[in-house]
Amino acid sequence: MTKVLLLVLSLVLMTGLVLSGCSSESNASSKSGNGFEYSESLGSYATSDGLQYTGVWVTGTGKVTVTPDMAVLSLGVEAQSATVNEAQDDAAQAMADVMAVLAANGVAEKDIKTQWYSIAPVTKWIDDYKEQITVGYRVTNTVTVKVRDIDKVGTIIDDVTDAAGDFARVQSISFTVDDLEPYYDEAREKAVLDAMDKAEQIASLADVTLGKPFYISETGGSVPPVPYPVRDFEYSGGLDATTPISAGEMEISLMVQMAYSLQ
Repeated sequence: MTKVLLLVLSLVLMTGLVLSGCSSESNASSKSGNGFEYSESLGSYATSDGLQYTGVWVTGTGKVTVTPDMAVLSLGVEAQSATVNEAQDDAAQAMADVMAVLAANGVAEKDIKTQWYSIAPVTKWIDDYKEQITVGYRVTNTVTVKVRDIDKVGTIIDDVTDAAGDFARVQSISFTVDDLEPYYDEAREKAVLDAMDKAEQIASLADVTLGKPFYISETGGSVPPVPYPVRDFEYSGGLDATTPISAGEMEISLMVQMAYSLQ
């Protein structure tokens, strides 16, 4: 009889432990596959490391208009002749004349960089033979030049074409700012203030109280050079007027994303 009572008590005790375990699992926070935990008692979502994703998220934009203080020229020479040596000699002499012009206009050697150099055959299709034949060779030498005195850009272009003559080539002109950091700082300040104003307005409209920002991220900030179109031209020599060049304006833009907690 005693053994039977002990067996019954043991079964009752085991059943109670099983039910207790099931109850504990049902009351515990459930965890989803994406790493978020949901607590019914708190009614909020949180990551497994405890970061709360509740608050006000805003994006602020800061823009600054700047007048460029530096021009970037892509210019050089192109020579064509019956032989490679002749084409190279013509190109070399023409490029030496271009370099002399740049030096005379105060362009430092550090601001001149070779962009492209090539020697290529010039071919012509002959119908009688149904084939292409080489009729000469073309040598191209192009440099990128930083002109820190924008007022000299037109003069440099004129002097280059005057010195190199028919060999002269001006590929492109663009404008930029030598030191962008002060303008980035100004744009960044405007972006942060813009984000703060938006967050305060949203909080006021939603009748909630902002806490401290817990997330700040900056995006953007790239400033492409302002291009200036250069049209094809024929050199006529003896230019009396300076080629007019206008730098215009450029815009620096930054974006800042901020997230505020709620009190």
